[in-house]
Amino acid sequence: MLRDDQNLDSDQSKSDESINLYAIFFKYFVYWPWFVASVLICLVGCYIYLRYQAPVYNVSSAVLIKENDKRSGNSANNPLGALQDLGMFSMTNNFDNEVEILKSRTLIKKVVNDLGLYIGISEERTFGYNTPLYKSSPVNLYMTPEEAEKLEAGIKLRMIYTKDGKLFVKGEYTLDEIEQDFERNFDELPAVLPTPVGVLSFTVNESIVNDTIQPIEEDVYLAAYVGSPTVIAENYAENLSVEPASKTTTIALLSLQSTVKQRGIDFINRLIAFYNQDTNDEKNEVAQKSAEFIEERIGIINRELGTTESELADFKQRSGLTDLTSDAQLALQENSRYEQQRTENATQISLVTYLHDYINNPKNLDEVIPANVGLKDANLASIIEQYNTMLIERKRLLRTSSENNPAIINMNTGIEAMRYNVQTTVNSVLKGLQITRDDIDRQARKFEGRISNAPLQEKEFMTISRQQEIKAALYIMLLQKREENAITLAATANNGRIIEEPLPGKYPVSPRKKVFMLAALMLGLGIPVGIIYLNDLLKYKIENREDVEKITNVAVLGEIPLGAKPEEGAIVVRENRNDMMEETFRALRTNMLFMLGSDEKVILFSSSQPGEGKSFIAGNTAVSLAYMGKKVIIVGMDIRKPGLNKVFNMSRRAEGITNYLSDPKHSNLFDLIQRSDISPNLDILPGGLIPPNPTELVASDALDKAIEQLKEHYDYVILDTAPIGLVTDTAIIGRVADLCVYVCRADVTPKAAFGYINTLRDEKKFSKLATVINSIDMSKRKNSYGYGYGKKYGYGYGKRYGYGYGYGYETNEKKKSEGK
Repeated sequence: MLRDDQNLDSDQSKSDESINLYAIFFKYFVYWPWFVASVLICLVGCYIYLRYQAPVYNVSSAVLIKENDKRSGNSANNPLGALQDLGMFSMTNNFDNEVEILKSRTLIKKVVNDLGLYIGISEERTFGYNTPLYKSSPVNLYMTPEEAEKLEAGIKLRMIYTKDGKLFVKGEYTLDEIEQDFERNFDELPAVLPTPVGVLSFTVNESIVNDTIQPIEEDVYLAAYVGSPTVIAENYAENLSVEPASKTTTIALLSLQSTVKQRGIDFINRLIAFYNQDTNDEKNEVAQKSAEFIEERIGIINRELGTTESELADFKQRSGLTDLTSDAQLALQENSRYEQQRTENATQISLVTYLHDYINNPKNLDEVIPANVGLKDANLASIIEQYNTMLIERKRLLRTSSENNPAIINMNTGIEAMRYNVQTTVNSVLKGLQITRDDIDRQARKFEGRISNAPLQEKEFMTISRQQEIKAALYIMLLQKREENAITLAATANNGRIIEEPLPGKYPVSPRKKVFMLAALMLGLGIPVGIIYLNDLLKYKIENREDVEKITNVAVLGEIPLGAKPEEGAIVVRENRNDMMEETFRALRTNMLFMLGSDEKVILFSSSQPGEGKSFIAGNTAVSLAYMGKKVIIVGMDIRKPGLNKVFNMSRRAEGITNYLSDPKHSNLFDLIQRSDISPNLDILPGGLIPPNPTELVASDALDKAIEQLKEHYDYVILDTAPIGLVTDTAIIGRVADLCVYVCRADVTPKAAFGYINTLRDEKKFSKLATVINSIDMSKRKNSYGYGYGKKYGYGYGKRYGYGYGYGYETNEKKKSEGK
C-alpha cells in the first residue's frame, strides 16, 4: 500500500511538473514579438560587432630545445665545460628556463624592433575593420626604436596617399599628458616629419607602388600607429604561448595569435633566430673568457712549476740524497745489523760477567765453572774446559787418596795456575767485549741519527714533490682545456632547432562567428526572459490564480473576470442568460455548494482590505443562488461602512441589522428585511446605522439568535462582512459562519496582505475556508483560454458603482475599483 501511495505521489508530482512547464512555456510564448525583436536586434548588433573585428589566426610551430651537453657527458661540445670542470662555475640548462626565455619580454622586444612591429599600418574601410597592411603598404613609416620607446602614448596617424604620389598626414600624440595634433602635406616621398616626440620618416614602398600587375589607380586611405616597443612586446607576449609538448621531451610548442598570417610566421622565425643568436653569443662570450683565463693560468702554473722543481733539486743536494727511498732502506738495514750485534755483545758481556763473579766467589773455589752457556770466545771456553777437567780429575783421585798425596799436591798447584789463567782470560774477554760494545754503540748511533732524520726529510721531500706533481697535472689539464675551448669557439651549435615550420591555421580562431552568433541568439532570448522574470519578481500584487496558489493551498472557488459596466448597481448576474459573468458565478456557486454540507447554510464573505469587491462577489453569489430557486438572504455585516445599498442600487434606509443587535428585545428582525426587486427568492438585510461599538455588537449573543432565526426561514444566509485584515469584526462573526469566502482582487490585493489567509487557515478561525479571485483581466491571461464567450457578452462594473471603507486604509487602486 505504501508503494502505491508513493507511485501515486510520484505520478502526481510528474503531472504537476509537466503542467508547470507547460504554463511557463505559454507564459513566455505569448510575448513572442518581444523575443523576435530582441533576437533580431542582438543578431544585427553581433553582426555589426563582428564586422569591425579583424580575424585572428593561430600560427603554430615546434622547436627542439637541446639539452645541456655537460649533462649528457659530452664535455667537448659544452661551451662552459672548461669552467665547470674547474669547479668554478655551474650552470643547468633547464628546459623550463629555456621556455621562459622564449616568452621573455626582452627577447620579444628584439623581434619587435627588428621587424618594426611597433609601427602598424592598415587600410581604412567604410564599413568594417581596417585591413592590416604588413609589408604591403604603399607608404612605409619609420621611427627609431629609441625614440618610440620614449613615447608617453602612441602616435596615431591618418594618411592619404594619392595616385600622383602626394601624401597628406594628420596625427595625434601626447606630450606632458597633453594631447596635441598636427597636419602636413608632402608633394613627394621620401619625406621627414619632425615632431616634439620624435622624427617620422615616410618612404615609398617600391615593391607595391611600382607593381605593374596591380598599380595604384586611386587614393589610398591609411591609418597608422606608432607605439612603444616595450608595450607592443607585452601585447605580443600575451598572445604568444610556449608550452612543452610532453613531460618526457624537450620540444616546445609555440603558437601566436596574429591578424596577419605572414607576420605571425616571420615573428616566430625571428624569435627562434634571436634566441639562438643570444644563446650562441652567451656561449662564445663565456668561451672567450675561458680562453683568456686558461692562458693566464698556464703562465702562472708554468712559473710555479719551475720554482717547485728547483726547490726539489736544492733539497736533494743539501741532504746528500740521491734517492730518499733507497737511502732510508740502507740506513734501516745497517741499523738493524748493529742492533743485532749490540744484543749479542750484551749477551756475551752478561755471560762473561756471570763467569767472573762465579770464579771470584770463594764458595765456588773447588767447583767446576759452568760451560756451554753460549760463550763465543773459543779460547775462554777451552781454558774453562781444561780447568773443569783438572777439577774433575782431582775429585776422582780424592775418592781413593788424601790431600797429602803428592799427586794431589801437584794437581792443586796446576789447578791454581789454571784458575788464575781462567780469571785472567775472563777479565781479558770482558774488557774486549766492553770495547766492542762501545764501537757498536757508536756505529749504531750514526745510523739511528740518519733514520730519525728520515721522516722530516721525507716530509719535506713529499711536500715539495706533491707541489711539483699538482702543478704539473694542472699544467697538463690547462693545455688540454685550451684545446677543447679552441674547438668550442670554432664550432658553436644552435640551442634551438625548428622541427615544424610556423604554419598558420586555415580558419581564424577569433572572433568565432558561430559562437558569437549563438551567444547573440541566447542573449536575444534571455533578455525578454530576464525582463519578464524581473517584472514578475517585482510585482507585489496578485494578478492571477498562479499567484494565489503560490501563496496558499486554500481552495479557489472561482475566478471572476473583469467585464463591462452594468446598467444599474453592481449585479451582473441575470436570469436565463449564458454570458461569461453568469457562467462564472454559476461555477462559483457550484464549487461553493460542494464545500457546504446539507445542514450548512451560513456563508461569510470577507477580504484583506477595502476595494477588493467582496460585496460585489457576495451580492452576485446571492443572486445566483436565488436564480437556482433557493431562498436566500444577504446580510450587511460590514456595519462600520455598509455597502449593500450601492451593490443593489437601493435607496438608503436607516434601519438594518445594527438595530436588532443593539436592542433585540424590542426589535423584530424580519421587519428590517427588504425584498429585492431582482428575484423574489432574494431578501436583503442592510447594515443599518453605524454604531459606536461595532465590535461589541457582533460579539453579543444577539447575533447568534439572529442567524438562527434566519437559518429557519432561508436556505442560505450570505454575510457581507468587513475586511478581516483590518478589523476584528469578521473574525468574531466567523463563529456563526459555516464557510468563509476570502476575496482577493487582481492588480489590487498585495501578496503580503493576502498571506493572512494562511493565518486564518492555521489558526482554524473558520470551519471551512475558500477564496475567490476577482477582476481578472482576461487579456492578461496569456496562457489560458475561454469557452464560448466573446467581448460583446462581457459585463463589469466601474467607479460609479463602487464604494469605500473608512478605516483609515486606502490604496491607489481603490479610487479606480470601488464597487466590486
